[in-house]
Amino acid sequence: MSRYKVRIKRKAQKQIEKLSKSTQDRVLHKIRNLSDEPRPPGSRKIVGSENSWRIRVGDYRILYTIEDNILLVEVIRVRHRKDAYD
Repeated sequence: MSRYKVRIKRKAQKQIEKLSKSTQDRVLHKIRNLSDEPRPPGSRKIVGSENSWRIRVGDYRILYTIEDNILLVEVIRVRHRKDAYD
């Protein structure tokens, strides 16, 4: 199986930096795992979007896109679930 390159947008990186250290560690672990499995168990396709997905990490959501043709996962935002879809 091919490994995907994972890129974190600057905005998402800033959102990660604002989280508590323990939450940061959990979020970054999930993001790293996306390189091996971009659609892990529990991931969900975002309705109305062609290639946007989300995964849960406690009360936080990691929103990302998958470009299968170039093996790229791009993390767009990391937000609390109440703000994730604004």
